[in-house]
Amino acid sequence: MKLLQGTRRWIAMSVAGAVILAAVILMGINGFRYWDDKQSETARKDAMAAADRAVAAMFTYDFTTVDKELPKAADNLSASFREDYLKLINQAIAPGAKEKQLTVKATTQAGGVVEADRSHAVVLLFLNQITTSKDTPQGTTTGSRVRVALDKSDDRWLVDSVTPV
Repeated sequence: MKLLQGTRRWIAMSVAGAVILAAVILMGINGFRYWDDKQSETARKDAMAAADRAVAAMFTYDFTTVDKELPKAADNLSASFREDYLKLINQAIAPGAKEKQLTVKATTQAGGVVEADRSHAVVLLFLNQITTSKDTPQGTTTGSRVRVALDKSDDRWLVDSVTPV
């Protein structure tokens, strides 16, 4: 009889231990999923804001200050993209802006996150650019869509590419 009671007690304690262990594992998994979802949502918001700021700075300039404005925008670009962007500014954009006396103001009209995780994001932006020049002082408005890839470096989102869509 005592042997039967000891066996039952051992089985009951084993079952209770297994249930507690399963509950702890389940809570850990759910806790990780919750944390991961929060991190992804934060990444989505931060990447969208960074893309909006960076792209507006990349496409907004005045012919009188283009040599100072656009290189500042390069601070928000990845190293590989920065090199290509600065080359484009120096060889095409700045000389053309000065020659035609262009002033361009780019604003984001809408945007959305295509994909995002904690270290990489792709954002689609709908832009309006208002361009004035010596030939068209009243200005013209142009709409465009761009796909922006961003990578997180330390605590900053840096634009890695901008592709017209």
